[in-house]
Amino acid sequence: MTDQPPSDRFKSEMPQIPGISGSRSSAASNPGAKLVIGLLAVLLVVFLGARWALRPKHAGPPLSEQQPQIEVPAPAPDPSTLVPHATDADPGIAVAEEMAKPWSSKEFYIRNRLSGENVPALLVRLPTGSASQASGYWAFALKAPFGNCQLEYLTDLGKLKSDYDFRAAKYPMVGNPCSRTIFDPLRMSNLPGRVWARGAIVQGSDLRPPLGIEIKVQGKKILAVRTE
Repeated sequence: MTDQPPSDRFKSEMPQIPGISGSRSSAASNPGAKLVIGLLAVLLVVFLGARWALRPKHAGPPLSEQQPQIEVPAPAPDPSTLVPHATDADPGIAVAEEMAKPWSSKEFYIRNRLSGENVPALLVRLPTGSASQASGYWAFALKAPFGNCQLEYLTDLGKLKSDYDFRAAKYPMVGNPCSRTIFDPLRMSNLPGRVWARGAIVQGSDLRPPLGIEIKVQGKKILAVRTE
């Protein structure tokens, strides 16, 4: 019989594996090893979490794709900015070449010295007179002398017949659509004070011709100097 205690007689011995024999028992019995392993696990978790948080995110669709774009149309240009404005410093409104054809016309604005208002006006090339002289033109304010009606330059003789019931016209006229008055560009009218004004009334009840604008010609430039 051996000297081993009865309780140890039936215990099997652990196999001895070269290189790792006793490592598990030593690690399990060493508290410092457990602490190191725990710290390494924590660091690994922190490292993986940081990598996940800093990973590049997929950019979402641009805002232009998320919301429908509403195209706002550009504001239409102000027609008055495209028309010449006669001022004291720069009274030019046209050149002789663009007014060479009889009955050609051009709109412009001229400043009223009394009211400071920019008055819409019209320059007409008369079939009489020279293009190099002021007598070859007629310029007048498009606002009727009395009231707020806008005068119109009527080159369509058919409109004179249909809208104004005026059948004697053989060339363009000026009309007041409010009163159906017709002014003849080739006829003069004698106003009180012995003042002659172009645009005699040939039909209608208006009190006088349109307000005239003084024209001067300097070289090829046509100047609007002042209103009545």
